[in-house]
Amino acid sequence: MPGAIFEDPRLAQVYDPLDPDRSDLDVYAAMATEFGARSVLDIGCGTGTFACLLARSGLTVTGLDPSAASLEVARSKPGADRVRWIHGFATADLPPMEVDLVTMTANVAQVFLTEQDWSAILRAIRKALRLGGRLVFETRDPAAKAWLGWTKEQTYQRIEIPGLGPVQSWEQVTQVDGDLVTFQGFLTFESGGETLVSDSTLRFRGREEVIASVEEAGYAVDEVRDAPDRPGREMVFVARALPEK
Repeated sequence: MPGAIFEDPRLAQVYDPLDPDRSDLDVYAAMATEFGARSVLDIGCGTGTFACLLARSGLTVTGLDPSAASLEVARSKPGADRVRWIHGFATADLPPMEVDLVTMTANVAQVFLTEQDWSAILRAIRKALRLGGRLVFETRDPAAKAWLGWTKEQTYQRIEIPGLGPVQSWEQVTQVDGDLVTFQGFLTFESGGETLVSDSTLRFRGREEVIASVEEAGYAVDEVRDAPDRPGREMVFVARALPEK
């Protein structure tokens, strides 16, 4: 399910200004070239930065996201007219397709909290991939304990956003239960004095657990790479679609 933070149009509006450096996407764009992909499905495309980047390079791109507010922002970006946008969920709303590459960047792979949901998304993706096509996604290495830095002191920022004025944001962990980490995101709009709070939970799966689940869903895991911009903190999985059983 999309977090409440992305269902409010104002919050979708501030997503990009609050995280303007998307150099983390460069590695995925490079992989599309490395694997010779001509068609890409970006699941959890959000405000469309990556989908539009690929489309501007000449690829056939589909971007899917459950947040209508985020897709509204995505459609306003350069190259958006070359992207096929789908509002919905990969397990229910994907039309028939056979793409060369499926990507899940940022937190997308970690929002599937149960084994049932994780298996369902992997199998839905397998149906959308051509035989031999790749699934590429990232997930945080639980050993790095990234959540220890999710405090107001370490995440606070205040920026000026055109049309909205000064906005303050920060995150705060509220619970760690095994491999599930729950945290709150705070956004204060100074012009109206309103603070909006969203609750999110991410699952931190270990390397071997991820590999086993991906292989069970019909893939061969060819590589587990280190994210070059976050060494030792992020695992980037490269899986190849096998013949369906």
